[in-house]
Amino acid sequence: MTNKKSWLYVFSAPVLIALFCVVILPLLFGVYYSFTDWDGVTVNGFVGFQNYLNVFKDPGFRQALWFTTKFSVVSIILINVIGLGLALLVTQKFKGTSLLRTIFFMPNLIGGLILGFIWQFVFIKAFASFGNLVGIESLQTWLSTTQTGFWALVIVMCWQMSGYIMVIYISYLQSVDVSLLEAASLDGANDWQQFWKIKFPMIMPGFTVSLFMTLSNCFKLYDQNLSLTGGGPYNSTQMVAMNIFNTAFSQNKMGYAQAKAVIFFIIVAVISLTQVYMTKKKEVEV
Repeated sequence: MTNKKSWLYVFSAPVLIALFCVVILPLLFGVYYSFTDWDGVTVNGFVGFQNYLNVFKDPGFRQALWFTTKFSVVSIILINVIGLGLALLVTQKFKGTSLLRTIFFMPNLIGGLILGFIWQFVFIKAFASFGNLVGIESLQTWLSTTQTGFWALVIVMCWQMSGYIMVIYISYLQSVDVSLLEAASLDGANDWQQFWKIKFPMIMPGFTVSLFMTLSNCFKLYDQNLSLTGGGPYNSTQMVAMNIFNTAFSQNKMGYAQAKAVIFFIIVAVISLTQVYMTKKKEVEV
């Protein structure tokens, strides 16, 4: 038994060391630097909680946080609804389901920056051409306003992640006992009743996983925000990750940026843990 434990420590050590060096240690250094006037090269002094107080007074950070929250709420709902709908579609018995699964999942294989630049071309060139053709002016300036820029980010995020979330729901839908559906069908239950009363409760664990993944990905989005709108016009579509990046590398206020990052980390962690707790509780109730 002792020998087995020794081997367990031997094989676990590289992973634990990597986790400490890549995740825990940078987090600790980040928290430390958030209490200093650090410019990325030297620490010019210890400022205590002044950086944190300045964050709450920063209108740019508050605007970015509000924009990120709106974007995340809309995207999370749409991604999960679309992903579940696609999963229900491709788990039906007809030819071509494997091809459809591949097509729906393929956008997730494209990198965020590349995906953003592809859709930037679509929104600027294709939408403008179609707008000129049908006489709709709003389509000709799709990325130049806050409202249309918001929906551009939502569209791209949903297009990329829906296929990935579809795969998660497929795995849970395929684990539903067919005999339960057959029994419900014999009792006169229609397709909607079978889904709502049998399939939906049994795939609740899938909602826990999918909501957590979409929540974390939406809140920390940066690459598509950079390649699509760049935060414009006038930083009105700037998300929190971009705000932190610009504070750190454009303004060279590393300590202040670290304070923003710590606050953002706490906000996302609280929301994520609350979501997991609530959905896990729902699984037990079901």
